[in-house]
Amino acid sequence: MAIDLATLAAPGRTALVTQECQRGVIGDRSALPGLAEAAQGDMIRNVARLAEAARSVGIPVIHCTALRRADGRGANQNARLFQYMARADEKLLPGSEAAALVPELRVDAADIVLPRLHGLSPFQGTELDFLLRNLGATTLVGVGVSVNVAITNLSFDAVNASYQVVLPRDAVAGFPASYVDAVFEHTLSAIATVTTTDALLDLWRA
Repeated sequence: MAIDLATLAAPGRTALVTQECQRGVIGDRSALPGLAEAAQGDMIRNVARLAEAARSVGIPVIHCTALRRADGRGANQNARLFQYMARADEKLLPGSEAAALVPELRVDAADIVLPRLHGLSPFQGTELDFLLRNLGATTLVGVGVSVNVAITNLSFDAVNASYQVVLPRDAVAGFPASYVDAVFEHTLSAIATVTTTDALLDLWRA
């Protein structure tokens, strides 16, 4: 039986997970201009709106970030994406401006920032699953980038770990737009509940 959104994303059972909303990914220091362009405007603004609303009703906010050591030790080299990012002028070094979250998205004292040095998904090799369980979350609201890789990977990993996944369509981005539309139509809509930022805001403010 389908679960309605009000039950699925209710405070007390939900966590908001932001994915790679970093200056060096979607901001002014991005090495991925196509992705940064897709994220500008509504997507970043909607992530910030959702984070503020989530905090106001006690929903945990977890910021998952991708980092790379200056010497590259421990980092993946087994995909073209990793090789490209390793050559980028703006590397996601710990503590760097590129690694920081975009300025529109503040980090509250109650938020959790969860970096990773490995992989394509915040579930892979991090404490995310354990943190969510300790927080009592059974539903994950995923926002950020990219639909091409990490958001899709996050969704599959979350479903495999027995979480319900909610994706606000206007708070995620990828490129090109036609590909993102196809992924939602043929893949993500089959495993996640697809909604909008405003629908979640209305629910959490009710």
